[in-house]
Amino acid sequence: MADQENLKETVKEQFARNAEKYVTSPTHAKGNDLDLLVEWMEPKENWTVLDIATGGGHVTKKLSPHVSRVIATDLTRGMLEAAKKHVQPTCQNVWFMVADAENLPFLDDTFDAITCRIAAHHFPQPHLFIQEAARVLNPGGKLILIDNVVPADEVLAKFVNKLEKLRDESHGRCCSIEEFTKWAMEARLSLEKSRLRKKTFDFPTWVRRTTRSEDQVKQVERHILEADQRLQEYCGLVMKDGTISCIHIDEWMAMFIKK
Repeated sequence: MADQENLKETVKEQFARNAEKYVTSPTHAKGNDLDLLVEWMEPKENWTVLDIATGGGHVTKKLSPHVSRVIATDLTRGMLEAAKKHVQPTCQNVWFMVADAENLPFLDDTFDAITCRIAAHHFPQPHLFIQEAARVLNPGGKLILIDNVVPADEVLAKFVNKLEKLRDESHGRCCSIEEFTKWAMEARLSLEKSRLRKKTFDFPTWVRRTTRSEDQVKQVERHILEADQRLQEYCGLVMKDGTISCIHIDEWMAMFIKK
């Protein structure tokens, strides 16, 4: 329990310190998954939508014109304040609330749709997030989850999660598709659609979004450069002028429906 609470405090500190970076980050602000999210969800004008761990508010801003209201939650107050500045000039049907994804402050069967994008790997107990999302979702409602994932291969999974942890102290764990699917099934969520893709990062930008020093950057670089060929190939290592230019990671997008 102490480790879980410590991680949550680290998450709050990290996101408060880097809030504006997450608002402007191309990885979070752009991407065809935002358009695809709307296409898959098919939102209705009378819907109430919950955006869990909204971060920079990009999903909230995308969905706001299509629904009655969006409740944007995040564990970090400073992150919510940054998201509000980004969203509210054009979106008046959005409410912002500090909330823990693993213990949502809402009644059962409250929301027509729920989203969580590029955030679950920060949750200490992601299975509780899935349970909570299912609980507050209306019967027939849709949960769209987008997150970085790892293969079932333990060596590859360990390599990716250590890479992420070296770069970002608030990283919890990238889960596998098999884990997410199992937790969803246990929560009576049915998988309707999914997409797995390789997401490429400009390494110098990506690594410095969360690191505190150049020494920490060097640790991340060594982890990649000292790995064996299979691990380097898995993360799509590209070198340029003797330095790491880019890498990639697996990202899974899935839509579940509550039975």
